[in-house]
Amino acid sequence: MLSRGVLTASRAGRAPGVGAARARGIVYANISQTVGRTPVVRINRLAPPGVEVYAKLEYFNPLSSVKDRLGLAIIEHAERKGLLKPGDTVVEATSGNTGISLAMMCAQRGYRCVICMAESFSVERRKIMRALGAKVVLTPASERGTGMVKKAQELSRQHGWYLARQFENEANREYHAMTTGPEILQDFAGRRLDYWVTGYGTGGTFAGAGMMIKAARPEVKIVLSEPVSAALVTSGIGQEREADGSPAATHPAFKPHPIQGWTPDFIPMNLSAGLDAKLHDEVITVTGEESIATSLSLAQHEGIFTGISGGAGMATALKVAASAPKGSAILVMLPDTAERYLSTPLFAKIEAEMDEGELEISRSTPGFQL
Repeated sequence: MLSRGVLTASRAGRAPGVGAARARGIVYANISQTVGRTPVVRINRLAPPGVEVYAKLEYFNPLSSVKDRLGLAIIEHAERKGLLKPGDTVVEATSGNTGISLAMMCAQRGYRCVICMAESFSVERRKIMRALGAKVVLTPASERGTGMVKKAQELSRQHGWYLARQFENEANREYHAMTTGPEILQDFAGRRLDYWVTGYGTGGTFAGAGMMIKAARPEVKIVLSEPVSAALVTSGIGQEREADGSPAATHPAFKPHPIQGWTPDFIPMNLSAGLDAKLHDEVITVTGEESIATSLSLAQHEGIFTGISGGAGMATALKVAASAPKGSAILVMLPDTAERYLSTPLFAKIEAEMDEGELEISRSTPGFQL
């Protein structure tokens, strides 16, 4: 439950405890203080004429994803509740970005970190977590997201480790309500904002930031996006759950998709909180192919280097822009950096060696040729 002060600040378009964009010249006490206050950037070459499209670049967080907010939120919440003490172990199931964030926070605070991750997620994610000192336990791809969640639960019960429970933990959406939502309201104070576009992984960004945006500016339409092949919300089918709210089984509408970090094989409790509050005005589906193509277009035409999930979000925003009234302003969340996807289909056609065009450039002068 959010305090009256937070909601009052939101309605006024102010950010409670959130400053302007991160400024140069500030000296931070530790890495956790650099989380948030990510920039909003206008899309100039991909947006259709007559409509303004903006992107909130969450890869400006210290470990390059929106999940840095979540990792900090979970650790600080557990510390306040007395659930973590020096030397304890944090365990969690993740597609990678939450695990990277938790590994960073645990390293900064002196906790041990164990991450459970399905073997299908990108290799660079597990390497980053291990570089941060975490132990990474891989689970069979055939068991999908529910398998890695159940493995983390097993380890927590067996060893007495603190289970982060990103998919159910209320600290997730509350932190977005305290930071992400107010940041957006602050950035668009006195400016037009007609649509806010977001996908979902845990649903924390949608539920937390979405609540604050709707409270302050109810005219803003919230567009939720999900993969065509995993249209869980669109299906209208509920999620089978355990007593603690965690998934009991794979959702029947789920099929594998390449948009890592988006739409696990179940509807998380944090997502359900936003759905139950009827925060969204529309759900738009997106394919893996158009997500990858849009991610590459952002890189090559806007200089914005975001992952497949960012491509999915932008592809959705451009669909909204195509039918939006002239003069509309659209903001989309770009969750992470393309560098998390080097071993994925996003880079399948990006070669390491010189192509014919590059060789021709090299041969245009006589020296230093391979």
